[in-house]
Amino acid sequence: MVAVTGDDNSGGPALTDSTGLNGAISADDQDADQGSTAESAEDLTESDEVGAPAVPDADADKDGAEASEDAPSAPDLEQESEIAADYIEGLLDVADLDGDIDMDVEGDRPVVSVVGATLTELVGPKGEVLEALQELTRLAVHRQTGARSRIMLDVGGYRARRRQELAELGRTAAEEVSRTGVPQRLDAMTPFERKVVHDAVAAAGLRSESEGEEPARRVVVLPAEDAVMEPAGGQG
Repeated sequence: MVAVTGDDNSGGPALTDSTGLNGAISADDQDADQGSTAESAEDLTESDEVGAPAVPDADADKDGAEASEDAPSAPDLEQESEIAADYIEGLLDVADLDGDIDMDVEGDRPVVSVVGATLTELVGPKGEVLEALQELTRLAVHRQTGARSRIMLDVGGYRARRRQELAELGRTAAEEVSRTGVPQRLDAMTPFERKVVHDAVAAAGLRSESEGEEPARRVVVLPAEDAVMEPAGGQG
């Protein structure tokens, strides 16, 4: 476990206990993670009752389109990427981990990827460490820009691989629900994962919604007649 006692290159929040590279994040970091997630909500409402109209949930505001906000400009996105890249580079240096950092922009979202190494320590079980690091990176960007960030962090191509797996899961569940007419409740997922499944189900011509509370929130795939409104689109 690696202790971090100072600020990194980005001027972002310093991790005062541990980076959680063995799958655990310090209590202070967990509070920051939860606070950032709460701040990112767009006051969207959602019905948790199966059969009720499916509407956007936290999946959309964390990892989908935020139509209520003006899209940031290209220079703003580049600035966010640079801040995030500096922040992650500082963490890698302190943790003595190797990896190159790529910066990109997908639509209206900056993407920072750590490539050239698997770095499973930064992904953690079911991507839990990666999700926490992404929230901390967003906090680092917010601290310098004063604006809410939707930057996405990837490590070793984990999100790309996971997106393919989840898209296939969504298609398979949609096929089963189409055949049987019985709603299917999937396992609990992160907002990023739920958003990918929602999109896959919608592409298959069915409906889905999320139910439950974090961290046990899950996707429910519904027969077409059980919902009257598709979940919001957008990038996952």
